[in-house]
Amino acid sequence: MYSHTDLQALRDASLKMQGWIRKQTFSPEMEKTLRRFSSWEVSELILRVNQSTFRGRLTADPSLPDGEVEEDGRQRWFSLEEINEMRRKMKINRKTLMPYRPKSKRAIRVAVANFKGGAGKSTVALHFAHAAALDGYRVLCVDFDPQATLSHSMGLSDVNEEHTVWGIMARDLIHETERMNQTARGAESGTALPQRRLPLQVTDIGLGDLRVTDFIKPTCWPTIDLVPSCANAAFVEFASAQYRHMNPDWSFFAAVSRWLDALPDDAYDMIIFDCPPAIGYQSMNAVFAADVLYIPSGPGYWEYDSTTSFIGQLAEALGDLSAGFAGHFPAGKVPLPKEFLDVRFLLTRYEPGNDLHRAMYEAFRKVFGDRVTQNPIEHTRAVEQSGRFLSSVYEIDYREMTRETWRRARTTFDNAYAEFRTNICAAWDKLEDRT
Repeated sequence: MYSHTDLQALRDASLKMQGWIRKQTFSPEMEKTLRRFSSWEVSELILRVNQSTFRGRLTADPSLPDGEVEEDGRQRWFSLEEINEMRRKMKINRKTLMPYRPKSKRAIRVAVANFKGGAGKSTVALHFAHAAALDGYRVLCVDFDPQATLSHSMGLSDVNEEHTVWGIMARDLIHETERMNQTARGAESGTALPQRRLPLQVTDIGLGDLRVTDFIKPTCWPTIDLVPSCANAAFVEFASAQYRHMNPDWSFFAAVSRWLDALPDDAYDMIIFDCPPAIGYQSMNAVFAADVLYIPSGPGYWEYDSTTSFIGQLAEALGDLSAGFAGHFPAGKVPLPKEFLDVRFLLTRYEPGNDLHRAMYEAFRKVFGDRVTQNPIEHTRAVEQSGRFLSSVYEIDYREMTRETWRRARTTFDNAYAEFRTNICAAWDKLEDRT
């Protein structure tokens, strides 16, 4: 017989193993660090400048970073900070190397969502965030999934649930309830309306006093920050039901959107959400805050079937929100009914030589048309290895395997990211200007 105490003991034993794995994977201090990038990578893959041109610019301009030279003197290696300094200072054919960012717009928000487990949501979110950072963008990732795969892959494991999405939602509940109570007290009629009360486990731990930035944690990538998650954050699905019972007028689904609205418009360029494999309070916050919805799916029939169910249930949930809060949406800058600037389907774990995969790709295209991306994520050994070591392909040093194996894996994500960037920039242009 196994009780909850036995399950807790199993969890504690597993946590010890997780600590050992992180120690072997990251560093003796269990802190993840970002590697340097070779001059070949910087010129050909990151800045996309001819190698001879790149070397010539470094020689001609002493203000550019020197990097670190290998012992044999054949290759220089640069940090991401140094790469971004070069990006700001260098011009090729009088053109800047800085990435496209429309003026007077806030950061573009992308939700990577599907309630099918194993669809590759965290893998896609991780790789797109890293690719965007190498592209020169400032990225904020928000981990909505209590499994916390994205958080662990970013090197954050010791996380307090108060600083997760649950904390953001609880803080929003406090602020929204206070606002509603003040409105009730200030009613012109003078009639005393019932005051909404909050549970002590929310009000007594100081969540209402947390600043907007208190939920944001740095990562080993200097231009990527993260709102992390942890296993205890699963409590939000139970707690939010209780909170809604105590304050039925609380627009729970807009909590994260309101929190993001409080960030400066120029704090980040892209905000990427990694959603849990379910439609619940956290995932509804993600899709409501998102401008663009990216839906990963494996190339099998059952995954296609699950994706179909996901978009159907999501449509019903968003429709219910629009009907339930129509005409009295209390706060926030995202209007009802919720509309996305773009929706895309992305196949993952795709094998181009597999007849079934090709057939399923064509089935996706026949149903969803050009909403299906042209560059699926191919299944490669390097991608599989990166997952085992809690890293992206971009973090793996190509010297740890054959360059061809590494290059093939990087190419599939480079192609998928290039299409992602094109779609995101087109959606970005449609955002309303902020004044």
